[in-house]
Amino acid sequence: MRKRLCDPLPWLIALFVLLLLAMPYSGPLFAAWFPQLDRPVYQQESFLRLALAHITLVAASSFGATLIGIGAGVAVTRRAGGEFRPLVETLAAAGQTFPPVAVLALAVPVIGFGERPAAIALLLYGILPILQGTLAGLESVPESAREVARGVGMSGWQRLTRVELPLAAPVILAGIRTSTIINIGTAAIASTVGAKSLGSPVIIGLSGFNTAYVIQGAVLVALLALVVDRLFERLQRWLSGNVK
Repeated sequence: MRKRLCDPLPWLIALFVLLLLAMPYSGPLFAAWFPQLDRPVYQQESFLRLALAHITLVAASSFGATLIGIGAGVAVTRRAGGEFRPLVETLAAAGQTFPPVAVLALAVPVIGFGERPAAIALLLYGILPILQGTLAGLESVPESAREVARGVGMSGWQRLTRVELPLAAPVILAGIRTSTIINIGTAAIASTVGAKSLGSPVIIGLSGFNTAYVIQGAVLVALLALVVDRLFERLQRWLSGNVK
């Protein structure tokens, strides 16, 4: 019982939900902190809707980045795709080093405003950590495990799905974890192209010199990142325990 009470995850989730629901009623608090503001609480959109939109945007882009990152990592570690590994790593690194704001600026004239250009920017930004995690995980699989799999007559696909990926799963998940946490923070800028997210109060607050809005959005984004990070940590521990 005491161990459960010391677990930070339930407390973080409770705090995040509590702030989402209580933020619209926090006017007196922010009015006391920032008496010069006429509107101390962001009211253009419900914080709950912004949170759901933020989570949906991050989940969709991270899912796409996971498929591409793991798929590319598996492909270049096979004999037929080994020669393409430097090219794939370079392209993935370029996707992350290219600023998301620049991707948004280039995508808007072609795709338009909304969630789609933001999802593309986040997807490109999230591939590299997953690709690196996949490569590191597959390379960490002991050669003896592969030899045993060959010895019992497993095909290449069976060795990959039944031996290599399960053993590499904790390391791959670490890459997915890093990518997702980065995207939670980066998704805040999606509001600059008309996408709804918890970054909306931040962007509007910065443009209108309203520090209260900035704090409200930033605190919720930070708490969401902490909650997701703890969830990934728990999943990694579970996978590591199963592998062992």
